[in-house]
Amino acid sequence: MINRKKLSNGITVVLETMPYLRSAAFGIWVKVGSSNENENNNGISHIIEHMLFKGTKNRSAKQIADDMARIGGDINAYTSKECTSFYAVTLDEHLPIAIEIIGDMLNNSLIDEKALKKEKGVIIEEIDMYDDSPEDLVHEMLQMKVWDKHPLGYQISGKKETVRAITRQEILDYMAGYYVSENMVISVSGNFKEDEIMELLETHFSGIPAGPRQPDCTVPLYRPSVYTKEKDVEQLHLNIAFESVVADADEKYALTILNAVLGGSINSRLFQVIRENLGLTYTIYSYGSSFKKAGLLHIYSAMNPNQLEPVLSNSFDIIEDLKVNGLTKDELSMAKEQIKTELIMGNESAKNRMSSNGKSILLKDYIVPLEETIKRVEEVTRDEIMKFAKKHLVKQNCSLSLVGNLENTDKLKL
Repeated sequence: MINRKKLSNGITVVLETMPYLRSAAFGIWVKVGSSNENENNNGISHIIEHMLFKGTKNRSAKQIADDMARIGGDINAYTSKECTSFYAVTLDEHLPIAIEIIGDMLNNSLIDEKALKKEKGVIIEEIDMYDDSPEDLVHEMLQMKVWDKHPLGYQISGKKETVRAITRQEILDYMAGYYVSENMVISVSGNFKEDEIMELLETHFSGIPAGPRQPDCTVPLYRPSVYTKEKDVEQLHLNIAFESVVADADEKYALTILNAVLGGSINSRLFQVIRENLGLTYTIYSYGSSFKKAGLLHIYSAMNPNQLEPVLSNSFDIIEDLKVNGLTKDELSMAKEQIKTELIMGNESAKNRMSSNGKSILLKDYIVPLEETIKRVEEVTRDEIMKFAKKHLVKQNCSLSLVGNLENTDKLKL
């Protein structure tokens, strides 16, 4: 059962007890990410995520790590385009300690100048690492290109020169605007007693300043684009993107099934035709990137540069067949069963439930029950999927990103 409550300062708390477990997961979600930034501070949300681990009034960075290690727990965080999350997973008996540690980080972080300078170096190394990864780069740069100059297209880690220039005072000012009660959600799942946990949360998080919920970014304009980057690597990495639907759209259920059949697994059409039957590439798959204000459907593959044209032509042939002939009954049945299995198995994890509940309340302000999600998936028809494919998978409106050996690639033709 899922209950929704509030702390005295207005922070929303979502609680899901799972008494058959011996573990528990706790997380705090902040409605701030790279889509809330501008060209001058891009990367600041990610810097803050890092800095909250670098020492508080009560603990050094090592003590934060050691205190979690003593209870055998896992503490981590991430920044996305739309939110930042700090979370911990541990045995149920150690949940109060995990809550206290993250509470200390959120309330008492020093944002020390010396630590900030050092951590900027670490983040710049992280940016270089992504730049050295063609698979990451071909995705990130495509989103940047199609949502040109819009915050939703910004890289989460920011640019090196921007990261270097961000000051401690800018971080404190940014946190004062976003790290406020109405802009946060606390999520707890697993084996715990609600009354005891609510008391602990009130103790450790009611001191966070009250403040208004920050507005969403504007709707980005999708621009069909081609991005190319020469890199001295053996393979050529390809990403095709189609304008798709927002995360909350009714069409998301049709998209989920379409993606499963198109390239979501090893029995998908892209994998079976291009990888298994034709042997044109080792890796090929599709995936969705849906946000509150926009969405894309991607196809990624890595190949010998000489195979680019057959990979592209066969990919579009597969898409055209889906649009004209639709799914077979067997494909529809298998895709629905795969999605149902993934949903049910994911629902059995305290960490997954904590994450899903927290993110849903933060970004949508409601949670769709598992049974309703499964019901909506099972209700999707072949006609709905064909309608989605015809509307969104338009070759003339797609975008391409290529990273790797481009020596023999006809960029003008692309």
